Amino acid sequence: MRVPMQATAPLVDVRDLSVRFAAGPTVVDAVKNVTFNIAKGEIVALVGESGSGKTVSALSIMRLLPYPSASHPTGAIHYGGKDLLKAPGHTMRELRGEKISIIFQEPMTSLNPLHTIEKQVGEIMKLHHGLDDAAARARVIQLLGKVGLDNPERRLQAYPHQLSGGQRQRVMIAMALANEPDLLIADEPTTALDVTIQAQILELLKSLQRELGMAMLLITHDLAVVAEVCRRVAVMYGGKIMEMATAVELYERPGHPYTKGLLGSTPRLDVVVPRLLGIDGLPPNLLEPPPGCPFAPRCPLAIARCVDEMPPLARHEHGREVACWRAFDVELASLAVAHG
Repeated sequence: MRVPMQATAPLVDVRDLSVRFAAGPTVVDAVKNVTFNIAKGEIVALVGESGSGKTVSALSIMRLLPYPSASHPTGAIHYGGKDLLKAPGHTMRELRGEKISIIFQEPMTSLNPLHTIEKQVGEIMKLHHGLDDAAARARVIQLLGKVGLDNPERRLQAYPHQLSGGQRQRVMIAMALANEPDLLIADEPTTALDVTIQAQILELLKSLQRELGMAMLLITHDLAVVAEVCRRVAVMYGGKIMEMATAVELYERPGHPYTKGLLGSTPRLDVVVPRLLGIDGLPPNLLEPPPGCPFAPRCPLAIARCVDEMPPLARHEHGREVACWRAFDVELASLAVAHG
C-alpha cells in the first residue's frame, strides 16, 4: 500500500525559496523556487551533488546565511504560524536551538577549540533554561550519555581536539538536542567518518528521532544513507528540486534521469550490478546557468524543449513530483547515464 506524500499539516513549509549570492560583479542563483515541507515527526532528505543548493536551503530555515554576500532570501518559510524570512532577529534567536537545531557538517570547525565540552554544552542549558553550574553539569552528563558517549563524566573537561571524529559528532548531536527541538537539521552528519562510525551515528539519529518525536531534515549526497533513514526525499540539482518522492518509490522507480544517475552511482546490497556508473559531464556553472533544465547538458534523454524551458515540479501518481518534460521516460533507457 502506498503512503500518501503528506498525511498531516506540515511543521515547516518552504515555498518558492530563492537565494542569490554576490560573486564579484555578478549574481549567482544558488537556490531557485524551492518548495518542500516537513511534517511533525517526519524525516525528509535533501539529496544531490555538492553545490546543488542543499545546505543553502537548510541554512535559510535557520536564517544563518552569510550577509551581505547572500541577498535576503525570497519566498516564504512558515513555522508555527510565522514566516521565518520576515521574523525579527530576536524571534529567530529564540527559535534557534530552542525549536530548530542544526548539526553542522564538520564538528572540528563548529566546536570551539578553546573551551571544554562541559562549557560548550552547558552554556546552552544556562542560556535557555537558566540552570546553575551544578544543574547544567548534571544535564550535560545526561545528554552525553544519551548520545552514546562513553564515560561522559570523564569527557566534561576534554577539549575538542582530544576527542575522535565520532565522539565530536556525538557532542554536536548532544548540543543540538539539548532543548529537544521540534526540528533537527543534520547537514552531512556522517561526512569524514569511517563506515562503522557512520552507521552508528545514523542509528543514533534514528533512535533519538523516534524517542523525541522530532522532525528531521537530513542533507546528504549519499542515497544509501537516505534508504536507511528517511521517509521522503527531495532530489536537488543546480539549485532546483528535480524530484520529490518517498524513499521506497525513489528506489523502485526513479522519475528523473538525474535521480536514476545518482542511483546508478550508489552501491546497493539488494541489486547486483557489474559496475557502478558515473554521470557524464559536470554540474552547471551557476555564473552562467543554462536557460532550461540545468541537467539538460548531461541528460541522454534531453530534447529541444529541455534545453530551452525549465519544466515545473509537476505532480504525478501517488503524489510524487518530478520536474522533467520526459518524467519516467528513464524506463525507456536501459541505463540513463551510460551514453557517449
